[in-house]
Amino acid sequence: MISAQTIKELREKTGAGISDIKKALEDASGDASRAEELIAERLGRTADKRRGRETAAGIVEAYIHTNARIGAMVKLRCETDFVARNPGFKALAHEIAMHIAASNPVNRAELITQPFIKDFSKQVGDLMKEYIDRFGENIEIRDGEFARFEL
Repeated sequence: MISAQTIKELREKTGAGISDIKKALEDASGDASRAEELIAERLGRTADKRRGRETAAGIVEAYIHTNARIGAMVKLRCETDFVARNPGFKALAHEIAMHIAASNPVNRAELITQPFIKDFSKQVGDLMKEYIDRFGENIEIRDGEFARFEL
């Protein structure tokens, strides 16, 4: 029997949909840690399918560090205005802007492969893949669409 608490915990950890979580738990015979691995594996495949779709919508997000001496801006792209207006999408953009301020990547390739500042177990690209699966849309940052400033 799959408990609602287990589903809730996996949803908080992975951001996956409830049906995806239930399927992973069934496939893993109720083992939550194995289900989490299956979800992560499947999220990556879903993100790969969405790569290449046009990203004509999005937002520009800024982060200014508390000392007001470091700041960053990022243009985070998605496919539709519907997703661009979603608070979760804005939160992702803010997290990435904060990461850019802290890590100072020189290009997109470096940014995507850097360990995420709030969770060193995943890269920034992995974080973006989680949100691609959550929203069902391609999300991207292109070269030249982020900047870091420091006094």
